[in-house]
Amino acid sequence: MSDLSRLSVNQETIRQWSLPELAEGCVTAGVPGVGLWRAPVQEYGVERAARLMRDAGLTVTSLCRGGFLTGDDRAPALADNRRAVDEAAALGTATLVLVSGGLPPGSRDLHGARERVAEALAELAPYAADRGVRLAVEPLHPMFASDRCVVSTLGQALDLAERFPAERVGVVVDTYHLWWDDRLAGDIARAGSRIAAFQLADWITPLPAGVLLGRGQLGDGVVDFRRLWELVEATGYAGPVEVEIFNEDLWSRDGADVLAEVADRYVGHVLPA
Repeated sequence: MSDLSRLSVNQETIRQWSLPELAEGCVTAGVPGVGLWRAPVQEYGVERAARLMRDAGLTVTSLCRGGFLTGDDRAPALADNRRAVDEAAALGTATLVLVSGGLPPGSRDLHGARERVAEALAELAPYAADRGVRLAVEPLHPMFASDRCVVSTLGQALDLAERFPAERVGVVVDTYHLWWDDRLAGDIARAGSRIAAFQLADWITPLPAGVLLGRGQLGDGVVDFRRLWELVEATGYAGPVEVEIFNEDLWSRDGADVLAEVADRYVGHVLPA
């Protein structure tokens, strides 16, 4: 199989490219989807970016990111997340990825921090639904729990999402963050129609200093992508499959070469043999 019809390349995977270069490169490579990030989109102009992608015939599969909802001062975070919803709607994507945020300064209360996320979702979900956007709660690997994301497993993400209608709050299945969890198969089945995004990156060790940029190219690490593909497909998910890799080695290379390698690895390591 060499079908790229569901492949999406997250903007951060080829961070060295501008938005016009990303659009042109994806069209040339036959990649139909892109995942975008707020900061470069804001810099380029939201409406201008939406027009660029639309004119190129590309689907914006997600916008990253909203969230960071665990702080003591909720009002600025909620206001920023409403702006993120508006940006997602303008870009034509129905998926706004949320990274919940870490522990508030001085706190050790993980449960309390997750409850803050739930309270914020209750305020944001109706606003997003009115604009055709679903909030997608992304669990991050536990090493990020203190400073970035108190939601560490798909089960924890579902515990939050299931308080709301599935069409309003979904979850992200990201292979980099979830591959290690022995409850993952059951949690993916439980997620069902709540899967709003399926993101791919490999796990390689040793992790670099700072760990954030430790995602590996597909096939370079230990993640069993085909098994996870099968588990997600079994839920009925038929949406985009987005490759999101933060890796300085990839960013130092020619963008067209990186994109061609991503497509080749997607066919060779992710699609059913």
